[in-house]
Amino acid sequence: MSVLGGHPPRWLQRARADGIGTTGGPLTAERAQTHTAAVVGSAGDLFDVALPWLTAGLAAGDLTVLACDPATSGALRDRLGADAALLVTDPGIALYGTRPPDAVGALRRLVEQAGEQGSGRVRVLGMPCFGSSPRDVHETQRFEAALNPLFAGAPVDRLCVYDRRVLPPAAVASATATHPHLLAGGTVFTNRGYRRPDSFVRSLPVPREPMEERPAAFAVDGVQSLAHLRHQLRAALARYVPDREQCEDLHLAVSEIAANAFRHGVPPVSARIWASADRVVCTLTDRGTGVIDELAGFRPAHGDDLSRGGMGLWLARKLWDHVDLVGAPTGLTVRLSTSLR
Repeated sequence: MSVLGGHPPRWLQRARADGIGTTGGPLTAERAQTHTAAVVGSAGDLFDVALPWLTAGLAAGDLTVLACDPATSGALRDRLGADAALLVTDPGIALYGTRPPDAVGALRRLVEQAGEQGSGRVRVLGMPCFGSSPRDVHETQRFEAALNPLFAGAPVDRLCVYDRRVLPPAAVASATATHPHLLAGGTVFTNRGYRRPDSFVRSLPVPREPMEERPAAFAVDGVQSLAHLRHQLRAALARYVPDREQCEDLHLAVSEIAANAFRHGVPPVSARIWASADRVVCTLTDRGTGVIDELAGFRPAHGDDLSRGGMGLWLARKLWDHVDLVGAPTGLTVRLSTSLR
């Protein structure tokens, strides 16, 4: 707790709500998860894919979940009739109104709930929320890739429906790279185009904000003291983030990333902040050149035991919209960006 510098423990309340720190070891099951993608181009295609999937889950006694936008969920419920009452609706696990660590926590809770009823399995019909900007698409692509190692061995059957009528082409193209199985013509088959999650995420471009092309509003180099850097970052964020609670959250996450740079990286440490009326970007750089885990931060590094630390990137992903790890011969940069309330 001392590493948090006196911040109120809202993050711990969120962690407990996610089942982190309150449950036991890794998720296990007799059969590993399936993570399947189906690309559709019409309402008819969507119903042809989704309704058999949902009906089969209910018939098997699976905890069957709709993770779609409200309009699609309503249309599917109407088609299912009375059976729709047996469905769980949780759009958050498809990133509607949530960030990736919260979606992972929600899916973990569903797995635990399924273990106490029915078949013990979770069956999800999801339509991942990609947003409209390249940075949002990138974040969801990374999340879809991360689900594979995060839930390896878990009793989850997840079908992700990609609707080419509404999704950006880059999002649709990534369906093949991020799903080990594909559904077409009523048949699920092994996807030869599937890529290892770490390799796929490493290949994604890191979107930059236009403001990053101009001098930073705040810049500091060669910092030798973590406490001093935290103080400087707090003062800088307070100038550009008008919502006090959001400012505290952003500073909490940045402070933990700074602590990682001092504890696990190679000093000196540098920091930059760019700001506009509606967005803020922060980068922290140290001289470390070790192996980057592009999928880190979707859960605390040491699992459920928060007393062991490892919360920096997890907090960053929970409290900032976008988190990128950018390696270079001269060091490692953690780049954070978010919209302002």
